[in-house]
Amino acid sequence: VVPRDKVDYIMGNPPFVGASMMTAKQKAEAVAVFGKGKRVNSIDYVGAWYHKAAAFLASLSEGGGARSATEGVSQTFVATPPTGFAGPPSSKRRACRAAFVSTNSITQGEQVAALWKKLLEVYKIHIDFAWRTFRWNSESTQKAAVHCVIIGFSTGDTNNEKFLLAEGKAQTANHINPYLVDAPDVLIESRPRPLCAAPIITYGNKPSDGGNLILSEEERAALLAKNKELYICVRRYVGAKDYINSGEKRYCLWLKDISPSVYRKNTEVMRRLEAVREMRLKSSAKPTQLLADKPYLFFSTPQTDENYLCIPEVSSENRRYIPIGFMGKEIIASNKLLIIPGATLYHFGVLISNVHMAWTRTVTGRLEMRYQYSGAIVYNNFPWPTPTDAQKQSIEQTAQAILDARAKYPDASLADLYDETTMPPELRKAHQANDRAVMAAYGFDTKISEAECVARLMEMYQALTAK
Repeated sequence: VVPRDKVDYIMGNPPFVGASMMTAKQKAEAVAVFGKGKRVNSIDYVGAWYHKAAAFLASLSEGGGARSATEGVSQTFVATPPTGFAGPPSSKRRACRAAFVSTNSITQGEQVAALWKKLLEVYKIHIDFAWRTFRWNSESTQKAAVHCVIIGFSTGDTNNEKFLLAEGKAQTANHINPYLVDAPDVLIESRPRPLCAAPIITYGNKPSDGGNLILSEEERAALLAKNKELYICVRRYVGAKDYINSGEKRYCLWLKDISPSVYRKNTEVMRRLEAVREMRLKSSAKPTQLLADKPYLFFSTPQTDENYLCIPEVSSENRRYIPIGFMGKEIIASNKLLIIPGATLYHFGVLISNVHMAWTRTVTGRLEMRYQYSGAIVYNNFPWPTPTDAQKQSIEQTAQAILDARAKYPDASLADLYDETTMPPELRKAHQANDRAVMAAYGFDTKISEAECVARLMEMYQALTAK
């Protein structure tokens, strides 16, 4: 576009197209830019501009040509110095800088490692400034607001002043990592098992049944009114929405380990099982087709014969605490809940604390701005404390106090209790006591800010993964 020795800044507002929303042409373009790599298919279209710009910056520092690095990048503007400004001699020229308005998804969830690993390790970029997540109401369309970040980056000199902006306020930073936190560069990737000693987390039970194994209250009542022997076949079924809101009650046919002699002669049950079989046979997914000969079973049944801790997969970002809680083994959790069988009061106390919530808010993926909790990203990478016996006992006591405070309001849903406007004072007080107990187990000062807390956790993560 311009002679490479005249380029000082690259600025752009690339199109906001999510990885799952790209056209075939856009996907092909992105793959050509990213190359082969772990989970590159999860990177939003915006990410291609980061890679192109980083390649361009690298070409300048290495003395290569600029044209090939920027070829094919539309909606990106290369700015020249103002008229009359000659700039420093090319032999001593400072590094070119780049900055993009972007969807905030490139700083959250599994996309972070997929996008930033090459930028940091191959192109050697560093973030100079970042405006953390803000709502942008477009003036040109009537579409819903998008949630954006602005990230400025460069190569070369790393000693220049760095700063983070949020809610109109700026603060200097020692180092800005891809999560837009003043902390070391860490890239948190999916992990199949917990990094620390902690119980296994998994998704709840997935039916893949076309709705035929699920019963409303009315359907349950009608089925059991005529067939008392089927009581052992029907269980309460709970997903994230009804867990948080305590609204409509749902049930399911749970025939695992039930003899077919109990239900085979019931026409309604058999009608439903036949509908499940037909739905699975017509599925385009091979694993679903293979389970067509077992229509009496959910597609996946990770639930054990233990009580479990449950975490809603999606919950509102307006809550300070994600409403985590215990459920009895007799209740069947849907795949919209993550479950931790055998979890104790101690595990509940740590996970419901402001320390774990700060970690979650930083590294989890988002659905719009709602938290989309991930066992593989959030839970399995979470650095747990190593408390003394006394500290662990203290957390257990404060965790129980939270449950006791909830129990004082049996008619209130978790949505009622965890609305920041309506949270009962005794519940808030119990949470604050639990927060202090957990921070003590980490050795954190109770006055530590959320950003400082996350930075300390990332340092712990870095040390744990280095081992």
